[in-house]
Amino acid sequence: MPAKSRLLLRRTRSERSSEPVSGRTETAPEIVQVQTSVYKIPTDAPESDGTLEWDSTTLVLAEVSAGGKTGLGYSYCSNAAAGIITGKLARHLKGKSAFSIPSLWEAMVGAVRNVGWRGVDANAISAVDIALWDLKAKLLDVPLCELFGRAQDRVAVYGSGGFTSYENSRLAEQLGGWAKEDGCRWVKMKIGRHPDDDLKRVRLASRAIGKAQLFVDANGAYSRKQALQFAQEFAEFGIGWFEEPVSSDDLEGLRLLRDRAPAVMDIAAGEYGYEHFYFRRMVEAGAVDVLQIDCTRCCGYTGFLAAAAVANAFSTPISSHCAPAIHLPAAAACAHLRHMEWFHDHVRIEHMLFDGAPELREGAIVPNLQSPGHGLEFKRADAEKFRISS
Repeated sequence: MPAKSRLLLRRTRSERSSEPVSGRTETAPEIVQVQTSVYKIPTDAPESDGTLEWDSTTLVLAEVSAGGKTGLGYSYCSNAAAGIITGKLARHLKGKSAFSIPSLWEAMVGAVRNVGWRGVDANAISAVDIALWDLKAKLLDVPLCELFGRAQDRVAVYGSGGFTSYENSRLAEQLGGWAKEDGCRWVKMKIGRHPDDDLKRVRLASRAIGKAQLFVDANGAYSRKQALQFAQEFAEFGIGWFEEPVSSDDLEGLRLLRDRAPAVMDIAAGEYGYEHFYFRRMVEAGAVDVLQIDCTRCCGYTGFLAAAAVANAFSTPISSHCAPAIHLPAAAACAHLRHMEWFHDHVRIEHMLFDGAPELREGAIVPNLQSPGHGLEFKRADAEKFRISS
């Protein structure tokens, strides 16, 4: 533990020992400011999956300050989350201990009870919770991955993109680059928008990636029987991961696919989970072989680690969804994490707008041990041209 952290802890124990029995003195820095800003970043080409098309990504940034330090968090979501942060959440944080994250998390969840915990509210809580953990680690002068406790020194990723809007040449170039140049053991492509073309696209991708394993993601575009038929056909190409073959809300359908798909093919879902009850229902239903968790949606690092614990209790491995730079400290703390998603859009944004974003080497990324907190620093000047509100 760094000397600065030991000094803070000694001071805290000393202050506590001098307190009167009937009184209580706050020993941690109080939160003094909560700020937010919003940025809309165009994609580098039109993108689509089995059920959605988009040409930009919105990033909502949250910053929480205490003790002369500022923690940073963000979520990829609607700009409406910014108003929730400053309107409903900030009042429950200011003046409170920056170390009491479980208490602050419960207060934020309670604050949005009557407007709905799931969806945009959970995105807002996610950004703030991530900022709180970053702030706490900075106040203790320790890397966040050490504060959580590392279970993995380096974390394997799978390249993720292969959008249905891509021409065949772009599809092969992107997936082949991750597999052959960056050393990814797995790469993932989107399917389901034009089912009649899916087998041709899968065949082309399979040839482009050599010895790497191909993953597919339908984003819930198929019916149950349609997905089951494709699962049998995809097995010819050694596909080991079928993500959201049907809607992630169709737990019976996911269980059907899990029971009847080829044994070498994992059924995965979970990216739309906003609270731990969702993840519990999914694993209790036996709906997935691998549970996906997204800390920018499921109420931050606190929610991510809670969902990971639920999965672990059911002996279910996990995989983080998108946003690899922000996931890395928490993902590295989970021994049952199988891999992280190296998602094209978010990797591009995180390297554009943040110093300290991880670099992919030999199919893996490494937690930052040189800086306190998660190690990401926002490049305000570079981001300014994308800002839409603050």
